[in-house]
Amino acid sequence: MEKVSQYARVFNHFDENGDGRISASELRQCVEAIGGKVSWAEAEALVEVLDSDKDGLVGLDDFVRFVEEGEEEEKVKELKEAFKMYEMEGCGCITAKSLKRMLGRLGECKSIEECETMIARFDLNGDGVLSFDEFRVMML
Repeated sequence: MEKVSQYARVFNHFDENGDGRISASELRQCVEAIGGKVSWAEAEALVEVLDSDKDGLVGLDDFVRFVEEGEEEEKVKELKEAFKMYEMEGCGCITAKSLKRMLGRLGECKSIEECETMIARFDLNGDGVLSFDEFRVMML
């Protein structure tokens, strides 16, 4: 609930005329106030993408959805970086060998068999390795 109230505060800052909606003009003014640049066309296009009820304005629900999707994208980006650290062999998946090597670098000694067991818990398709999607399920 605290997150929503924080989003509402930011939203209200963007909503200069207090009508409960953010127009392309208000969006453009706020971006410029924080030192960014956005053209009229870009602001209008962004409002059009975010506007779920197609009234030409961004409501609080649209704004919250946009912010949370951005947070989710950031989480996925961080998970991809972590996945690359474990993957190591260039095969696009985490093998028992690559997991053992990474855990060793982290100071945790595991056998290949122990790593196979760890992988098996999250290996949804039973191929003996973790794909990025399986890794994401494990981490979230």
